[in-house]
Amino acid sequence: MHDRRGSLRFDKVFTVYITTADGMARGIARNISAAGLYVETQAAAPLGGRLRLTFTGEDGTEMTCLCEVRYQVALSYGAKDGRAGHTRGLGLRVVAYETREDEPLLLVDRERVMH
Repeated sequence: MHDRRGSLRFDKVFTVYITTADGMARGIARNISAAGLYVETQAAAPLGGRLRLTFTGEDGTEMTCLCEVRYQVALSYGAKDGRAGHTRGLGLRVVAYETREDEPLLLVDRERVMH
């Protein structure tokens, strides 16, 4: 099957922390590119809404980006053993990255960061 997306994808999953006006939630980031990513999460966010997404590395480093919600997914499916499965998630577009070089945190437009 041909993938029509023009950007390189990073084939690894990461635990991420989602911060919205309603609080913080945890998710699993997948299908990551410079333009955006998909996050499996139970957190809800309105289409077009903005949220902060923080990646935490195994060595304790963190990277935070500001994202816009592009789409939402909610699937229910039957498993082979007869039990139902459920998955939920958000398709996000990266708008800007946060850097800790200045206080308070500075948002940097992603076009300036990704060359």
